[in-house]
Amino acid sequence: MALLESILPHLEKLVSFDTRNPPREIGRSLFDYLQQALPGFTFQLTDFGAGAIALLAVRGNPKRVFNVHMDTVPDSPHWSADPHVLRVTADRAIGLGACDIKGAAACLIAAAEQTRGDAAFLFTTDEEANDARCIAGFLAQGHGFAEAIVAEPTQARAVLAHRGISSVLMKFKGTAGHASGAQAMEQSALHQAIRFGGRALDFVQSQADEVFGGLQGLRFNIGRVDGGIKANMIAPAAELRFGFRPLPSHSIDGLLDTFRGFASADALAHFEETFRGPSLPSGNDAAAKFERAQALATELALPVGPAVDFWTEASLFSAAGMTALVYGPGDIAQAHTADEWVELAQLEAVAQTYLRLFA
Repeated sequence: MALLESILPHLEKLVSFDTRNPPREIGRSLFDYLQQALPGFTFQLTDFGAGAIALLAVRGNPKRVFNVHMDTVPDSPHWSADPHVLRVTADRAIGLGACDIKGAAACLIAAAEQTRGDAAFLFTTDEEANDARCIAGFLAQGHGFAEAIVAEPTQARAVLAHRGISSVLMKFKGTAGHASGAQAMEQSALHQAIRFGGRALDFVQSQADEVFGGLQGLRFNIGRVDGGIKANMIAPAAELRFGFRPLPSHSIDGLLDTFRGFASADALAHFEETFRGPSLPSGNDAAAKFERAQALATELALPVGPAVDFWTEASLFSAAGMTALVYGPGDIAQAHTADEWVELAQLEAVAQTYLRLFA
């Protein structure tokens, strides 16, 4: 209980900082607090532009870095109280970011206060915008770390594999005209978009038996279709947005080529990948990286959980050649929800692990 009492004041303070993203207008006061809370560490504060700021805190000579993003999603109107005021009940702490992932940051700070061993923390502010400037900038530096633990909510179990993510914008072109004509079948941009959708869905269904590390199948979603003018006019233009979440064994470039091929070349005006996050583990040596992550979890005596469908920045560290896994307090089911919360018992359990690792 004493450890929990040292965690909650830090979590209360972290939740009080407005780090919603968007708009990602995160002031320096958050980083001032983090530096004050971590005496004995050296700091490197880097502004990567567009509100993306990273703070690297290092004590001693660690080979492993713990990554925590401090930005949150915007709050919804369904919150029952001020999302930036932490509420603590008998079994949970409630506040914006408490689960995803300021609870983990509070655990790291509390554990660092009570230890003197090697430790390194990378606090970032751009994860929720799908704009990984902070991690990319960190990896481009001569950081010297071999391992990364990303503190997303995993119910205090090490996650060694998760899906990648890719988002795509497509634009289709047609020829406007009266819908009574037979040419509407081929000249409607909306018809071409719908044909693409049918072919893509059939392909995704054909991948249902593909497996990797407990994950099965290819996740796919058409999120938005726009176009056309009215029912009796042939649509001269249409726009379609889709996303997919591949297995670590899939090639994102190969899947993009496949999906592009499902559109008529004459009707396709634009095909653009708007965001990409690799799978965990990432790269041609994914199986070998998975084994290294297993060995790291064993070395650190972390309980191993199942692979997950959600994406994390651990894959970016993996893609850069580091051994990476995900481990933190909380359940992803509570992330991004109104009255977001994290279980107190998980905060304490994860902080106990950090204490052991930093001792």
